[in-house]
Amino acid sequence: MISQETIVALASPSGAGAIAVIRLSGVNALPIAAGVFQSVSGKAIEKQKTHTIHLGHIVDGDKVYDQVLLSIFKNPHSYTGEDVIEISCHGSTYIQQQIIQLLLRKGCRMAQAGEFTLRAFLNGKLDLSQAEAVADLISSDNEASHQIAMQQMRGGFSNEIAKLREELLNFASLIELELDFAEEDVEFADRTQFKELLNRIEFVLKRLIDSFAVGNVIKNGIPVAIVGEPNVGKSTLLNALLNEERAIVSEIAGTTRDTIEDELVINGIGFRFIDTAGIRETEDVVESIGIKKTFEKIEQAQVVLYLFEGTQFQISGLSYITEIEKVKNKYPLKPLLVVINKIDLLTEVEIASIRAQLAPLNVTLETISAKANRGIDSLKNQLLSFVNTGALRNNETIVTNTRHYDSLLKALEEIQKVRFGMDSNLSSDLMAIDIKQALYYFGEITGEVTNDELLGNIFANFCIGK
Repeated sequence: MISQETIVALASPSGAGAIAVIRLSGVNALPIAAGVFQSVSGKAIEKQKTHTIHLGHIVDGDKVYDQVLLSIFKNPHSYTGEDVIEISCHGSTYIQQQIIQLLLRKGCRMAQAGEFTLRAFLNGKLDLSQAEAVADLISSDNEASHQIAMQQMRGGFSNEIAKLREELLNFASLIELELDFAEEDVEFADRTQFKELLNRIEFVLKRLIDSFAVGNVIKNGIPVAIVGEPNVGKSTLLNALLNEERAIVSEIAGTTRDTIEDELVINGIGFRFIDTAGIRETEDVVESIGIKKTFEKIEQAQVVLYLFEGTQFQISGLSYITEIEKVKNKYPLKPLLVVINKIDLLTEVEIASIRAQLAPLNVTLETISAKANRGIDSLKNQLLSFVNTGALRNNETIVTNTRHYDSLLKALEEIQKVRFGMDSNLSSDLMAIDIKQALYYFGEITGEVTNDELLGNIFANFCIGK
């Protein structure tokens, strides 16, 4: 599967910049680079040591393209495990294109999406879960998702899975050995130790599977739906959270006709705030569509933030309580945060009265003035409390990849079958089938079991040049 062709691609973002990095990898990377590079020192780069940088010019005959720095990484001590050359040139798009076209004429071909990392996997520099973490690291946009990707890329997840797989494989070998001596009626695998191993594997698998609920939202951002009646300050709150005029603010009820989304990082955790159309009875067709979308966004959200105007509570308090109960009963598994807005227009006695009337609902309550920017920090801290970041602080393995999650579920199912087989005194040959399936799903995660279609799907999501 490993191509012998030498590939080339722009490794830095496309477009003009101060510098650009062009990467080559393959058996002919050094000779091809040597054919277009003239060192200012006159040294032949093929004879230079690995992990060295050289100043020179990219040339084609008498034509000089640019003064560059050329970095050498000889196999197997490179990212791909092959000879790798990186050319740091000036960031003009014209210069980038001219150098890449020159290298193509000299025998390179354009790299496909993720092909450098694919070669790293095929050459044993990374396992499959580590390779996938490379893409997650590139796309990470907050501290939490960066920390998870780094931990996985450094092999934390892989090591945990590999250790369990190795122990299970040892017992599988003993079970297979028993099958060879079936007529002797002997047991090579200690059933007590084997049961302890299965219990331990099941415990770890369940922990990893449970971590996906946290990991997935951290990776993609935690969606928070801001809901409530029209003109209670939802757009003002969104602007206060984001510290910019993102949403239209108007005294006219029903201003927000569609959902507005934006992202905010709070203490390293990404949140996606969704300002929805106000919930109310309306004959306006366009506004009705917006309200329908509101309920769709609540379905998608991890946290629901119900906002109402404190000054209107004395008039419409019962309807507010009814709406809050409706949202709470319809989405019982979603954290519901009730926020009283415009407290700068209320007395302490009035605020205490509202709190007392809402107490029977047993909901989390915050008081703010979005316009005066009061209580916003406390609100942010409350949102953070809904996220279980304990695993991050303890540097535990957190699963963020849907493919890994699916394989873990299937592996757990097979382990539970093996345990059931032991409890039911099933024959070794039947247990061996379930053990092999569990080993198969473990291998799917790290890439010990794979196929071209799977690899194609994974690496197609990478950028070209990585």
